[in-house]
Amino acid sequence: MELRVILRRLRRRYREPLIKFLFRLFRYLPRSVTYIFGNFVGWVVWRSNGELRNTTETNVKICFPELKPHEQQKISKESLFELGRAAAEIPLLWTAQKDEILDLVKGVEGIEHIDTAIQEGKGIICLTPHLGAWEIMGLYLSIHYPMTTLYRPPQLSSLEDIIVQGRTRFGVNLVPTDATGVRGLLKALKKGEMLGILPDQDPGLIGGEFSPFFNVQTNTMTLVSRLAQKTGAAVIVCFAERLPKCRGYMMHIQPPLEGICNKDLNISLSALNEGVERFIRAYPQQYQWSYKRFKTRPQGEAQFY
Repeated sequence: MELRVILRRLRRRYREPLIKFLFRLFRYLPRSVTYIFGNFVGWVVWRSNGELRNTTETNVKICFPELKPHEQQKISKESLFELGRAAAEIPLLWTAQKDEILDLVKGVEGIEHIDTAIQEGKGIICLTPHLGAWEIMGLYLSIHYPMTTLYRPPQLSSLEDIIVQGRTRFGVNLVPTDATGVRGLLKALKKGEMLGILPDQDPGLIGGEFSPFFNVQTNTMTLVSRLAQKTGAAVIVCFAERLPKCRGYMMHIQPPLEGICNKDLNISLSALNEGVERFIRAYPQQYQWSYKRFKTRPQGEAQFY
């Protein structure tokens, strides 16, 4: 048997036990140590010049054509360091007690937008893009409000218990990404509760329509628009800024998106993407540019990746 095949099988066999071991280890390490490790992971990814770096650089060039090459490279490099920090902080965020989570949050900007929607009796759709520390954003909101989120089981099935327990321990209701889940989302909104949705994933050809995002036609999920149209829910973009040197997180919450409930789907999708883009442009180095956001292209258009 070829050495390459043997090594591949060994990686598959020991990958999940290694991840579980690191998860337990990082839960009890000082945050300063995990921060350093996250930086190291980001540095390795940057220096390896592999697919993650190539995708990151491609996306930054697509979205910021007005920047000079060295400015684009700076965003790309820092984004991969932030990706390493995000991976290193997850064991703490998924196991921390309520008081620990609240202590990590150093301020909340715009919470009045959520409180106003609640006072008006509206359901709320909180859009949390892959920007900053999106995991703590969901945890923080679930501590204060009844919350339902979509959930897709991970490829590594043995890690599902860790993920589910980590995300639901403060009362979040997870629903599947199918028709049953959509009914669960509608039910929660009609009760005036909150939904948490990641809005910047490629939904595939069935669940999306093309709409401008950084001036690029981008396959955008229609679910949020249809939920808002049916229920009149307030749609709010939220973002947890990762503060430098382990100082914690700052929560940013936008006012409800205007135009999201418009029956014209083009207007609604544009409102969604504009709201997400507004935060990303303000904090581009904290966005997960390593995701192939533009992988689905309009018919006849060349692929980016």
